[in-house]
Amino acid sequence: MRAFKRYGVGLTSQPSVASAAMGCRARGAWSIVQIITCVSCAMSTQFEIEDLHREPKRDALLLLNNASARETSLLTPERFDRLIGSARLALFVQPDAALLLAFEQSDDYDGGHFLWFRGRFDRFLYVDRVIVAEAYRRHGIGRLLYAHLLERAGELGHTRVVCEVNLDPPNPVSDRFHAALGFVEVGRATIENGAKTVRYLAANL
Repeated sequence: MRAFKRYGVGLTSQPSVASAAMGCRARGAWSIVQIITCVSCAMSTQFEIEDLHREPKRDALLLLNNASARETSLLTPERFDRLIGSARLALFVQPDAALLLAFEQSDDYDGGHFLWFRGRFDRFLYVDRVIVAEAYRRHGIGRLLYAHLLERAGELGHTRVVCEVNLDPPNPVSDRFHAALGFVEVGRATIENGAKTVRYLAANL
């Protein structure tokens, strides 16, 4: 059984991840993992990142997902369980504060954005969704989930992490977050009969 790490997260005002990461980048040509480690060092209060595969009580996390359906997708309990079962990484933070799902290129997943990457890259770890409950936002939890994700990606032998962000409707917070971590655009797509445009991003570890 894998022991998940305890990370520190400050519940007081913190610099934005973008400004903190840019400050770390200014010190040299650091890797993404080094940058995240740098901007994590000032955090204090402890919390646990846990394995969602081993968590049977998922109702509150499903509600969390569906509250952000505009940015992700609306899920039934059955679909939610199937996604968790297929995901290479399924992480959450108690008490129902955040969740993250990520898939390797060979995982059994039919998401359209995932298939876009599968058609273009031989090997990758795809971040399907990262959702932080409103009451826990702006405290660094999303950044620390990414820290764990990127550490695990390296352990799994990946050199590329990919995801998509909304271009229309815009999501400037996510744009700044991913740009600060070194993600660059590798493509675009317009979906939902023209109602949404997404940018496909990739970062090399």
